[in-house]
Amino acid sequence: MAFDYRSNRKFLTEMNLTPLMDLVFNLLIIFMISAPLMTQGLDVDLPETKAAQELPADKDHLILTVDRSGRIFVDEFEVKVEELENYLKKLVVDQKKALYMKADGDVPYGVVVKVMGEAKAAGIDKLGMVAEQTRDALQAPKLPEKK
Repeated sequence: MAFDYRSNRKFLTEMNLTPLMDLVFNLLIIFMISAPLMTQGLDVDLPETKAAQELPADKDHLILTVDRSGRIFVDEFEVKVEELENYLKKLVVDQKKALYMKADGDVPYGVVVKVMGEAKAAGIDKLGMVAEQTRDALQAPKLPEKK
């Protein structure tokens, strides 16, 4: 404890907030740097479409990924096709979360349909598909609407 400079008998009872503010500021900087790294996910070459939209930023959804080799991931955890239905029941249906599917553009159509069938068998009625927006749609200027 620090002593008051006016007298040797009294203790300083005021709290010094400067070290606390330094700590909070440093934690904020670390969080701001590490947060984008945590949302990277798996590397998938998504197909392109004109009507692509951003994924919602909330955490009430899971992402089902099918990579180029046909492996299936729920978020970052690999799941076998045989276990996918039960896994999706526990994580999506029971917890009432939304499910979005990312499939590599080179994955055969049959694999994607099989995964979608497993999701349907698990009781998922709404499955969002993730795609990238075409380069033409990104560069094309929007025309003003006629009234």
